Amino acid sequence: MRFAKLALVVSLLLALVVPFATAQGGGEGLTIGFSQIGSESAWRTAFTDAVRAEAEARGINLLFSDAQQSQENQIAAIRAWLAQGDVDAIILAPVIATGWDDVLEEAQDAGVPVVIVDRNVDSDPSLYVTRVSSDFVHEGRLAAAWLVQATSGNCNVVELYGTVGSAAAEDRHAGFAEVLGLFSGMEIIRSETGDFVRSNGKQVMESFLSSEDPANICAVFAHNDDMAIGAIEAIKEAGLVPAVDILVVSVDAIPDIFDSMDAGETNATVELSPFMGGPAFDAVVAHLNGEELPKQISVGGGLYTSRAAYDADR
Repeated sequence: MRFAKLALVVSLLLALVVPFATAQGGGEGLTIGFSQIGSESAWRTAFTDAVRAEAEARGINLLFSDAQQSQENQIAAIRAWLAQGDVDAIILAPVIATGWDDVLEEAQDAGVPVVIVDRNVDSDPSLYVTRVSSDFVHEGRLAAAWLVQATSGNCNVVELYGTVGSAAAEDRHAGFAEVLGLFSGMEIIRSETGDFVRSNGKQVMESFLSSEDPANICAVFAHNDDMAIGAIEAIKEAGLVPAVDILVVSVDAIPDIFDSMDAGETNATVELSPFMGGPAFDAVVAHLNGEELPKQISVGGGLYTSRAAYDADR
């Protein structure tokens, strides 16, 4: 039985998410509204920059709205675009999963297709064209699979949870807990939200270290790299050695996390590709051309323990 479980872990580490192929390029002359969650992390900023660059390269007029982590701001922006009647499509990166039915129905009634990117919505899939995203559950599984291997299946883990109610946080937790549940020696002993923000990650990690015997904490799993970097600062300030006394695994693969790896302060990160703009624009063009699309278009990423390995895949 244990051999079967370890075989599953290895298969997770080797698995790749295979993206759905659409016709590449196109979109010149289209006006597309892009409702972005905000700029809560370095990855989010990289994602925004990548979408803008892709739109410019294609000749797409991109109407950008920064929601500043507010669903109300996102809904208001979408309704404003619909009222103006000048958008051919809308791309939505939802801050949370629930509460989108009304505005998605309004877009559908107006004949404006919506493509969901990154996080998910808990709405009838008929209300949007498709979702372009990473597989968040798979990301959590990858992080857990690495940790199981690194600790021989014995580790007390503290978890820095992302924004409560977001698909990224819920799914990463679910995938991580699923794999840990296969091993009796693996346990999440504390979990608290840091809202994907670096300073919050530090604050929550400080709370973990003050409420738990640090010797009882084997590893920290952060739902994004920014919270992990905050946690690293808290670990160092507590007189401990990050990546040695407490292992660190997270998600995103931003440049700063590889700086931490180079310094020997981070163990592993799972890539969340910021390059979702191209597949999202492809989906819009394909839909407007009458093509049928799957409801999920995956953008894959691997697990990395060094900058050299990450650069080799670029």
